[in-house]
Amino acid sequence: MKPNYDHIAGQSAERLAALSDGLFGVAMTLLLLDVHLPAAADIMGATAGARDWQLLLHLRDLAPEVSIYLMSFLTLGIFWVGQQTQLNHLERSSRHMTWIHLGFLFAVTLVPLTTRLLVAFATYRAAVVCYWLNILLLGGILYSSFGYALRARLFKPNFTYEQQVAVCRRIIQGQTLYAFGALLCIFSTYLSIGFIVLVQINYALAPAQWRWRPRPQLTEKK
Repeated sequence: MKPNYDHIAGQSAERLAALSDGLFGVAMTLLLLDVHLPAAADIMGATAGARDWQLLLHLRDLAPEVSIYLMSFLTLGIFWVGQQTQLNHLERSSRHMTWIHLGFLFAVTLVPLTTRLLVAFATYRAAVVCYWLNILLLGGILYSSFGYALRARLFKPNFTYEQQVAVCRRIIQGQTLYAFGALLCIFSTYLSIGFIVLVQINYALAPAQWRWRPRPQLTEKK
């Protein structure tokens, strides 16, 4: 059978991972470029003894904005880990798999945009919904890429069924929690944002792994 372009294009999972690392790094950096520090003129206008206090007050006003950026940084970090988990278990890639992940990276580049929208309009439900749709797009494409890789048999043979189930369960559970968090904006957008932040912190820190487990008792050799 004569090979065609589709059979030889996009075969390297390593190159795809390298591109992903670069785009995630850029997106994470862009998050903080729009955090505006207080103007020096606003601080210098106060008396010498009150300048430090004025600066602290201005920094306090930045807390909601910084919280949203922290949420987005955690969002990108969690999805980077999720994508790398898939890519690390790929035996090879394919043209279709590469384009699916390029679509995923497009959704990554939208995160700084939806974050700025949420910062500017934190009290608007539409801003929360747009941010959630960005998360939904990320999760949906990541889930689709996983399903395609299974059907195309792109994963390594040592990628067990239990591990596959764990990946699917994590994506579905995460998206369910994000959807619930978005629904909370019906009552309060800040309640919605706070819940999503807690979900992100839970996934980032994995507190369930901190539970104390007794050390196994070593038996003496006779």
